[in-house]
Amino acid sequence: MPTRLVTALALLSTGLLAGAFGYGAVNIATTFHAVPLDVRLTFHSALMRMNGPVMQTTMATAALSTVALAVLTRGRRRWLVGAAGALAIASFLVTRLGNVPINGRIKVWAVEGPPADHAEILSRWDAFNITRTLTALAAFALVIGAATGAAHVRRAIGDAGRAGCQDTRMTDQRGGRRWVSGPGTN
Repeated sequence: MPTRLVTALALLSTGLLAGAFGYGAVNIATTFHAVPLDVRLTFHSALMRMNGPVMQTTMATAALSTVALAVLTRGRRRWLVGAAGALAIASFLVTRLGNVPINGRIKVWAVEGPPADHAEILSRWDAFNITRTLTALAAFALVIGAATGAAHVRRAIGDAGRAGCQDTRMTDQRGGRRWVSGPGTN
């Protein structure tokens, strides 16, 4: 039972993280480029005040739940969720060490005006934003793969094909039986 709950929490938190960063990258960050700089700076500062606690909690939950799931599982599933945990932690580190310091500068610029090199700094923020979005998305994909047993099914199908079997009987993660067709049975 604890493994199912932790799996659900890992799916939920990595999905929320990937979704929030994905929405931000596709909609908010592109809108930043479509409005005047002073509007961007003001909105960006206000957004970070609201976003900070929510995203930090989501990143922490994603990292902790995937690491906990890695401890509770074995084999290939452990490697998948362990890698997802590393990617969730990478999203946090990119945010904390890349985006957050620039966000602090943006708050100052909203009041005092941007420096001459603001375009380069904002470009770095965009690069960090894309990086954390991709790491969060990859973490979510790995948790989905671990939760659905996709790697296990693919391996069983490959083994059946190499053995020349018509059908292979497998046990799914819940202990139920199902048939996986091999080559020539479709």
